[in-house]
Amino acid sequence: MEKIDIMLDRLSKSKFRSRFYLNKKMKEYVNNRGMDKVRCHAYEIINKRLRPSVIPNDGHQTPMKQVHPVFIAQHACACCCRGCLNKWYKIDMNRELTNDEVDYIVNILMEWIKGECEKKDLF
Repeated sequence: MEKIDIMLDRLSKSKFRSRFYLNKKMKEYVNNRGMDKVRCHAYEIINKRLRPSVIPNDGHQTPMKQVHPVFIAQHACACCCRGCLNKWYKIDMNRELTNDEVDYIVNILMEWIKGECEKKDLF
C-alpha cells in the first residue's frame, strides 16, 4: 500500500495528471454500483486494453471524457497506455502484462477512485 501512496503523491504533482477528477455523476456511478463492481470493470478494461503485448491503437485506447470512472483514473494514474506505463512505472512495452502488474494497476486505480469519492463536491 505504501508503494501506491508514494506513486499517487508523485502523480498528484504532475500538472497534467492532477487535472483529472471524478465529477458528481461519476461519483454517483461508483456509489450506486459499489467499489467491488467498479473493480471488476477495472480488471476487464485493463485486461482488454493494456494487458496484451501488442495494442493496435496504443496511446489512443483510453477515452478522456467522462465516460467511466476507470478511464478517468487511468489518465490520472498514468495507466492509460503502454507508453505511460513505461514512463511512470518502468513496465516494458512489448510484452504482455503479468498478473501482478495488472493487480497493481487495478489497485492504484481503485485507490485513486476511492480518494476522489471521498472528496467533497465544490458545486
